[in-house]
Amino acid sequence: MPRLLGFDAELAAEYGIERLGPCPLMRKGQEFLADYAKPEGMCDEAWKAVYQYVFALAHGASGGLFYYGDWIRKPGVAIVSCNDGLRPVIMKLEATDIESLPPGAEPAGGGEGCCCSGACTGCCGR
Repeated sequence: MPRLLGFDAELAAEYGIERLGPCPLMRKGQEFLADYAKPEGMCDEAWKAVYQYVFALAHGASGGLFYYGDWIRKPGVAIVSCNDGLRPVIMKLEATDIESLPPGAEPAGGGEGCCCSGACTGCCGR
């Protein structure tokens, strides 16, 4: 589920445009379902920051911990942020039991998907 915790008013006042505020593209509680492609309505920059984690979770990384167990302690979860330095959005990604398929493929049963919740910090628009 998106969380808009990253707005830095001091940096924004010094470097940002006048009246810069939290990210206008992502909202707290937004949820997206993704595996291969950016979900409709998700910010392009947020997607660029999280897609590799989404892909990993959607394709089997949910059984273990990311990065040798020295980052996230809960399997099937990643906490990531977009790369906007003045107003980053924190996103929680979670593996689902929804089968991950390439565009145009038919379900075969089993498999996993990934839910990106962020503000994106939310999960999952089913």
